[in-house]
Amino acid sequence: MAKSTPAKDPFRCTECGWSTTKWVGRCGECQAWGTVEEIAAPKKLSLLPGAVTSAAQPIGEVNLQSAQARSSGVSELDRVLGGGLVPGAAILLAGEPGVGKSTLLLAVAAESARKNLVSLYISGEESASQVRLRAERLNAIDPNLWLAAETDLGSVIAHIDAVQPQLLVIDSIQTISSAAVEGSPGGVTQVREIAAALIRIAKERAITLVLVGHVTKDGSIAGPRLLEHLVDVVLNFEGDRHSRLRLIRAMKNRFGASDEVGCFDMNESGITSLPDPTGLFTTRHSEPVPGTCVTVALEGRRPLLAEIQALVSAPLPDGRDFGNSRRVTSGLDNPRTAMTLAVLELRAGVRISGRDVYVATVGGMKMSEPSADLAVALAVASAAKGMALPADLIAIGEVGLAGEIRKVTGVGQRVQEAVRLGFKRFMVPVGSDLKIDGVEIMEVARLEQAIAKVKIN
Repeated sequence: MAKSTPAKDPFRCTECGWSTTKWVGRCGECQAWGTVEEIAAPKKLSLLPGAVTSAAQPIGEVNLQSAQARSSGVSELDRVLGGGLVPGAAILLAGEPGVGKSTLLLAVAAESARKNLVSLYISGEESASQVRLRAERLNAIDPNLWLAAETDLGSVIAHIDAVQPQLLVIDSIQTISSAAVEGSPGGVTQVREIAAALIRIAKERAITLVLVGHVTKDGSIAGPRLLEHLVDVVLNFEGDRHSRLRLIRAMKNRFGASDEVGCFDMNESGITSLPDPTGLFTTRHSEPVPGTCVTVALEGRRPLLAEIQALVSAPLPDGRDFGNSRRVTSGLDNPRTAMTLAVLELRAGVRISGRDVYVATVGGMKMSEPSADLAVALAVASAAKGMALPADLIAIGEVGLAGEIRKVTGVGQRVQEAVRLGFKRFMVPVGSDLKIDGVEIMEVARLEQAIAKVKIN
């Protein structure tokens, strides 16, 4: 790793502070491109008073009307934002290419327009006719929704002056450039200065600003980290392109909780809110099937039912073990699943050595929290023995290496959600202390005890 040189060097990286005696294109410390800039000569700070934008007043007398959230017309987005679109708020929405960011924001702009909010959609990646074609498919045509295709900051500001929008969508911030700012379009300097200018306009004119941001190959937001500090809300839009489910997670939110999750259904007609996504993650079998178990995951503060399915190959003749069995997972954490399978065999006596094991979630849901361990173990044991679990059973719990069942967070919240959806039998860790009328609660301390209770020995 390169060492920092003394601060007297005339060139410094704007990302990490590394300095050098001459200009280079790539920082020697953080390896970022285009972040090394010449340091201006220091100026003495003036101690004379300057003009103020507004007079200070007691906090109890500050007007709250200008900060009241307005519904975007998309219920799941309102849920994540903490109530809706706040005038003057700057929102950064990031996600992988093709996940549906433009589709979602066009639908949001159209729904806001239907609520008499003047919306301006600036597209820097597509022509106006291309966006119009998508709008026709989404039924997103409204007189209050204005559209422009621009990549120059000056032209964008001219459109803002002409339309006077209450909602401004920039798709995307990496495509907007200005001749007055050094660097190439999408570069660190351009993105930082243009985002700062647009945010300043939004604050001054009480415009809700939504910026679309690109992501790097490792999934982080592209551009300077300062961009995330400038905005009020950072949203991550994620989902598997082979699945209909899309999730919005709030990574930062100055107007609400930062652990909320919104669910959307991406289909042929566009993208719609999904208040109850349980049907995407579970299947109702006409008859009990070995190798399936339902659990409840917590996405942020939102409980979601998920079905774990397992398939175990038949044992080899005479109990032979060639040692080349496969362990394949889909939607689950592979190391954790392998650990659970080892505990299942060594502590609970379910023999799966020499047998191929496949474990997956339904609907492409991704689960990494330990609360699914018990459901994974029961599903694999059920498949290995060829005996089905009760169809109305919910299993929640973490499996330890000693075979113990540990408590997880939010057990009561998870159980209440499953009860609402008609489930009546629950297997939870000892000490959960749940008492619900008409519901059977089975508390288990060890994995072998859990297997004995569902009678798949």
